[in-house]
Amino acid sequence: MASPINRTISVAPMLDWTDKHCRYFLRQISQHTLLYTEMVTTGAIIFGKGDYLAYNDAEHPVALQLGGSDPTDMARCAVKAQEYGYDEVNINVGCPSDRVQNGRFGACLMAEPETVAQCIKAMQAEVDIPVTVKSRIGIDDMDEYRDLTNFIDVVADAGCEIFTVHARKAWLKGLSPKQNRDVPPLMYDRVYQLKQEFADLHISINGGVKTLDDTANHLQHLDGVMIGREVYSNPYILAEVDQRFYQGTTSTATRPAKTRVEIVQAMLPYIEQQIELGARPWHVARHMLGLFQGQPGGRIWRRYLSQNGTKRDAGIELLTDALDTLLEAQAQATKFQSEMLP
Repeated sequence: MASPINRTISVAPMLDWTDKHCRYFLRQISQHTLLYTEMVTTGAIIFGKGDYLAYNDAEHPVALQLGGSDPTDMARCAVKAQEYGYDEVNINVGCPSDRVQNGRFGACLMAEPETVAQCIKAMQAEVDIPVTVKSRIGIDDMDEYRDLTNFIDVVADAGCEIFTVHARKAWLKGLSPKQNRDVPPLMYDRVYQLKQEFADLHISINGGVKTLDDTANHLQHLDGVMIGREVYSNPYILAEVDQRFYQGTTSTATRPAKTRVEIVQAMLPYIEQQIELGARPWHVARHMLGLFQGQPGGRIWRRYLSQNGTKRDAGIELLTDALDTLLEAQAQATKFQSEMLP
């Protein structure tokens, strides 16, 4: 199914990280990067008491990542995603945690391409938004290139045209989820080869992308790049994405990026709104710790938020005081440097 979404650059779904507050914050930095929710299970959506699909309209384009393996439940949740206005629903076939395996979804489904294919068919029969898949290059001893192509073949035959491939295999036994993000070696060439063999499919790569130069190199071989942990630790990496990768696709891509200070100021009304709804400032501010990464005063910003963010009486001044402290430190550093000049 063709999609109008420009998915050249995306931010990976990251459990406990890419919640609605994080996504709203990242949208202040890039207008066009495709954002993904944390993985939400079918059980949570169907039986949970909370509203697991809530998001802010400003987050678009935004995709729901769904965890599950029952075609009927997956279709039911896809319908809900479309009703909520999500731009895409993505099937998680990459998470290696024990909890996910016990629920029979995530990376273990790479051993069950027919199950994933059945989910694709059931979901696409009910919704018009794209139904996509995020996978690994293999699992355990099913890690040969032919295993990967067999999985892609079966799922693509069911109608899926859009894949994001984490360029590491996953060990379902013996490695923790954290280790599975680092220990298995990255095999970018295997994903490049996949694109050559399945030229008609839209294939993005994920894993180990740390710079926009890395991103540009991957785009010489592939259709898209999904960036994960680097965005979370250094979110301002997205500031150049619109002009660098979306130039010419939309008039808004020519706008200069907001400065870090402008981003903080843009977040203040949102935080005030969330406080009125019962959230604490730290629920939002924790995603902003890395905003001044690598900048003068960056450690001061991070330390101020960390030390004061969880206090019970913290209010909107958490951000304004942190910013004032940062700017004062930068001013003092500039003054010191000028005084040291001959």
